[in-house]
Amino acid sequence: MNQNFSMLFYLKKQKKENENGLLPIYLRITVGGKRSEISIGREIEPEQWDNRRNKVRGTRQESRALNDYMNSIISKIRKIHTGMIDRDEGIDAETIRNHYLGKGTKSRMILEIFQEHNEKVAELIGNGYSKNTLKTYKSSIKHLANYILAKYDKADYPLIKVDFGFITGYEHYLRVEKQCMAISAQKYIVHLKKIVFFSLASGWIVANPFLHYKLKAKPSPRTFLTQAELDAMRTKKLHVQRHTQVRDIFVFSCYTGLAYIDVQKLKRSEIQIGDDGKEWIFTSRNKTETPSHIPILPEAKEILDRYKDHPICEIKGLALPVYSNQRMNSYLKEIADHCGITKTLTFHLARHTFATTVTLSNGVPIETVSKMLGHNSLKTTQHYAKVLDSKTGHDMSALAEKLSKRVKHKDPKKKKSEKVKIVKLYNYS
Repeated sequence: MNQNFSMLFYLKKQKKENENGLLPIYLRITVGGKRSEISIGREIEPEQWDNRRNKVRGTRQESRALNDYMNSIISKIRKIHTGMIDRDEGIDAETIRNHYLGKGTKSRMILEIFQEHNEKVAELIGNGYSKNTLKTYKSSIKHLANYILAKYDKADYPLIKVDFGFITGYEHYLRVEKQCMAISAQKYIVHLKKIVFFSLASGWIVANPFLHYKLKAKPSPRTFLTQAELDAMRTKKLHVQRHTQVRDIFVFSCYTGLAYIDVQKLKRSEIQIGDDGKEWIFTSRNKTETPSHIPILPEAKEILDRYKDHPICEIKGLALPVYSNQRMNSYLKEIADHCGITKTLTFHLARHTFATTVTLSNGVPIETVSKMLGHNSLKTTQHYAKVLDSKTGHDMSALAEKLSKRVKHKDPKKKKSEKVKIVKLYNYS
């Protein structure tokens, strides 16, 4: 049943007068004609109070700050009231007051909520979440639990006490105690932020502790093979069969942009004829389940044909015989030595090479590259574009050449015009 709900600030007269002549400010909450009062912990001179507007008079900084504080209290209590309505709870003035003061209600704990979140993610493996995603969330809750134990000597921490200081303290712990890179620490902070925002939406807290917190870490530059390095690897004669096999699958990823897990699960049935009459890969990313449609370049086609009769491929219907990711990365380090490549090779570097060296550097529009990579946001693809100094140099050289041709094209006309003027002057005289 809907009941009238209102709030009113007022000065409360005391039986014993304050020696400074100050009166405390109270907030009166009224629901259905029944009242409950809260002291806001502030006192002022009676002359400073505007009875008609129920606020502090004047525009001085102290007056504005106190009025802002009162407005923030109003906002928090309105959120409490709205949350109680959404949860179909019994509403009265005293209950709202107790919610605001944190009395009479069981405070949710941050690790408890995080664990509930992880259990739901585990139930959704293969249906929007991957095992690796769950693994990162488990790592995140472990770091958070260790921070709470180290900083507060507690097994869990009240959600309502999570504030700006808790967040900055956690970031400092990750960077200093756990020696996390800035981008890794930010990932764990983002996980905490997700839990806090879920709690806000659920009405368990009314203030956002992330309000003034800014994420500052920037992604590290993507490493990739240059065209010369890719050619050296592709054409190198290797004498160990496993090296040849790993090299071929790595190069295949360089020309398709598929991540390790997507190459591993790629089926022959996912290679089909596209609208252009040529072979395409029609698959979806294991990580995000985003569709990924990729034309098969000749370099990738050559590798597919090389392994079409491989026993594993024939038995399992796979496109390529892929080792475990750990073995692949181990062999890639050996292959790099054979090919004279000094960069630390991992399989994921192939995906970066496709995005930069194979596509963007050769003028493929970033929107097309993003679609082939299966990115949900163009911003993700733009990280690759930032590292392409060679592409920038090439584009500016092309611009300089165009401008140069334009100038050369205009100069002859100018000379011809000047010659005509001279002839006219001569004939006139």
